[in-house]
Amino acid sequence: MTLISTPFGFSSTAAEVAAGIDLTGKRAIVTGASSGIGIETARALAGAGAQVTLAVRDTDAGAKTAADIETTTGRDDVAVAALELTDPASAAAFTAAWDGPLDILINNAGVMMSPEQRTPQGWELQLATNHLGHFALACALHDALAAAGSARIVVVSSIGHLYSPVVLDDLHFRFRPYDPLLAYGQSKTAAILFAVGATARWAADKITANALNPGAIATNLQRHVGGKLVTPPERRKTPEQGAATSVLLATSPDLEGIGGRYFDNCNEAPTVDHRDAAGTGVASYALDPANAHRLWDASEALLDHA
Repeated sequence: MTLISTPFGFSSTAAEVAAGIDLTGKRAIVTGASSGIGIETARALAGAGAQVTLAVRDTDAGAKTAADIETTTGRDDVAVAALELTDPASAAAFTAAWDGPLDILINNAGVMMSPEQRTPQGWELQLATNHLGHFALACALHDALAAAGSARIVVVSSIGHLYSPVVLDDLHFRFRPYDPLLAYGQSKTAAILFAVGATARWAADKITANALNPGAIATNLQRHVGGKLVTPPERRKTPEQGAATSVLLATSPDLEGIGGRYFDNCNEAPTVDHRDAAGTGVASYALDPANAHRLWDASEALLDHA
């Protein structure tokens, strides 16, 4: 299989990727869109003509972001809706209020290397936020995505996935000693496997999903690691650059009908069988269809008993 390459790369911005793209009449949801790369992802989509809904925990922050995006893009239809990904009831309320087709779903929100915490259901917090909440959201929006006729789901993962596969026998660290990095890595592997599984199940509905590594960007995501990036300065990105790959997967004509893949720096990443010092590529376990199938079943079972 030939890897997909584009004219864009490490330094490309979301605005550059979206230049010349017309999303007039399209509708998009961006989770976690009141901070970090979520803001710039939403801004680029709105600037290209999409009607964007910011799905956020803090609706006051979301309203400020919406006003800023409207000012910079000239639009007056950026919507804000409450969504707490760790609460299945919140995802259900969000999707119940959605009406009509959905062209683009950006699963952007996340937490990184948090201390050991559990939801009321007993789920490990990073898995609950980064995977299970988005899984529930996308499944509940399936009909809206199908109604769009050619919908795309974009899943923000991380090079962190290279630190852990999904351990299905101990998803919530009930037996293993809790490790924030391993829990984060597992959740980001789960995010990629969701893209693989969703594409396999929903391609007939013309729904595709791809995952990505946005790169190292200094945002609120680092609050649990001292608020600092350990990445060398030359490998760091601005939020505008960090949003570029998300926007590429959401808009590029080159990705029409293509799913179940992982991108880095606006290009498809090679599959690797080990982790190197630079965090190159995508782990083979993260693209394995059998792993994706097992995780899908386990995720459904957890939500059924929530």
